[in-house]
Amino acid sequence: MSAEPLGLRPRVPSEDLARGARSSTPATVAADDYTQFCEGIRALTRIDLLQYKRGQMERRIRSFAQRRGVTDLTAYLAQLRKDRAEVDEFLDRVTINVSQLWRNPEQWTVLERQVLPELIASATAGRVRAWSAGCSYGAEAYTLAALCRQLDPRTRATIVGTDIDRRMVDRARLGRFSDEDARSASKRVLERWFTRDGDEWQASRELQALCQFEVGDLLRVQPRRDAYDLVLCRNTVIYFTEDVRDALHERLVTSLRPGGYLVIGSTERVSRPRELGLVATHPFTYRKS
Repeated sequence: MSAEPLGLRPRVPSEDLARGARSSTPATVAADDYTQFCEGIRALTRIDLLQYKRGQMERRIRSFAQRRGVTDLTAYLAQLRKDRAEVDEFLDRVTINVSQLWRNPEQWTVLERQVLPELIASATAGRVRAWSAGCSYGAEAYTLAALCRQLDPRTRATIVGTDIDRRMVDRARLGRFSDEDARSASKRVLERWFTRDGDEWQASRELQALCQFEVGDLLRVQPRRDAYDLVLCRNTVIYFTEDVRDALHERLVTSLRPGGYLVIGSTERVSRPRELGLVATHPFTYRKS
């Protein structure tokens, strides 16, 4: 998840934000203190909340601050500047990491049966290069690694996962997942590629060798041209403003080689695919022409 604002799956704001987009506009005074609050959060965390849909995000922030006993955002920002633990609480409430092994199974079916066989067959220098943009704690990257190995054990793959939240990147490097994280994966697949360790599933060393994780911000990233055969950026951009979303999609497409694929979330859309040189091949899946 789905990423999910701490995400490159950045963390993304939780899905209930999307359900309140049409609320009334706050008063001018409130708008001023909200903007100042967001600027303060950006200085503290490097997360730019002003790039996200305002109505949804502002309501969530004010509601959380009130539950913490603070009704004034200026006062709450001062509190956050003094208390790192409170910053973590704030970010965990305002943003969540939605992720899961084999999340949205129908998309993985398309990747397994159509996209990956083509990419493996035409791999540049024999290697498939993929980017999990907004990887959260790594479930998407490890799922992709398992599919690559499953399709062809000889496949050489490099899967880069990026997320703005260093805590999630550190967790992704461990490759450990709960039963809840694994609820969409079959037992057979889990037992082939993961080892049961207490109440968690540990990714095999074989999968870990294919994956690398880095801290990175989707809102600022400038990827290299033609760097990847496959980019997965799912369940993230629905929280961005339209301008931010479109600019990000343009950068993601730039990072794809001709013939490479972009996969987005099942609640998202690319607004002008033809202008970006994209052709839809399957639902929420595009090939760069």
